[in-house]
Amino acid sequence: MALWRTLSIPIASPLGLILSFLLLLNSAVTTTVSIRVKTITPNLSPVKLPVFREAPVFRNGDSCGLNKSDLIHIAMTLDENYLRGTMAAVLSMLQHSTCPENLSFHFLCAHSDIELVPSIQSTFPYLNFKIYNFDLNRVRGKISKSIRQALDQPLNYARIYLADILPADVKRVLYLDSDLVVVDDVGKLWDVDMEDKVLAAPEYCHANFTVYFNDDFWSDKELSKTFQGRNPCYFNTGVMVVDVDKWRNGGYTKKVEQWMALQKKKRIYHLGSLPPFLLVLAGNIKQVDHRWNQHGLGGDNFEGRCRTLHPGPISLLHWSGKGKPWLRLDSRKPCVVDHLWAPYDLYLSSRQILEE
Repeated sequence: MALWRTLSIPIASPLGLILSFLLLLNSAVTTTVSIRVKTITPNLSPVKLPVFREAPVFRNGDSCGLNKSDLIHIAMTLDENYLRGTMAAVLSMLQHSTCPENLSFHFLCAHSDIELVPSIQSTFPYLNFKIYNFDLNRVRGKISKSIRQALDQPLNYARIYLADILPADVKRVLYLDSDLVVVDDVGKLWDVDMEDKVLAAPEYCHANFTVYFNDDFWSDKELSKTFQGRNPCYFNTGVMVVDVDKWRNGGYTKKVEQWMALQKKKRIYHLGSLPPFLLVLAGNIKQVDHRWNQHGLGGDNFEGRCRTLHPGPISLLHWSGKGKPWLRLDSRKPCVVDHLWAPYDLYLSSRQILEE
């Protein structure tokens, strides 16, 4: 049931400016005004966060187990700039899951973003989730400048440390970016047979793998032997199933960090956190059907121009690249594919809040 309360809105705020204009029509302006609005998310933080409507409640089907072993562990980062995308992604998974109550979310956020937690709680009151503070000092001095500033944010590297952060009883985790929606039962991806691999993801062997590393890498006799004995293919790290135990036991965090350290000394690639994953794992992962990552919908990393869908069935739509659907929709310059994201958008604009 929605709660109603009286809020005092300063005239200097955007909402106050709208109200003051309306009041001016009646020549009655005061320093503050009081109105009744629907309270969705209490926000006591000085940072102005977006407000979201409460999501529907989703219940398990009759075939769902109730044991701890039936949980599906999903890890995502929680960031102010991508919060709207996170909300849409979570809603899409709950809506299409056969066992939505079995979804267990693990949100990684920086200490400065801890004020985002009430947004999750109020939007998804029944969500099973935990919050983990990702210590940004873990990557301080390890990040090299890439072709786009957004790729250099420390939280982009949090996926490297999942095995260190998650509880020991989490044996497998599905890592997902915040700029995607799932339009199928995520349990199908979770149930992939990992065989003896540490990581499962869609591979794209038609892509020119050499472009992910620069000439200095390929001209170095030792470095160019890195993929010897492997058939390396590009994979997107925004959708991964990770065997956390194998990652821990194999010391994969250290292996990725070693390549990041080399990058600081001798620049061998241009793209943020992706290349060190490729250097360690490309050609040695479990292949997942392409339907589970229809990526690149955000366009390239420079201009984010519109792209169309690839042919074939789709279970997951991913706006990797510069263009994000909520920004393009707000600017009233959306791409056609952005309208596939819109139904999962729980954001309430100021106008919608007043109407409710």
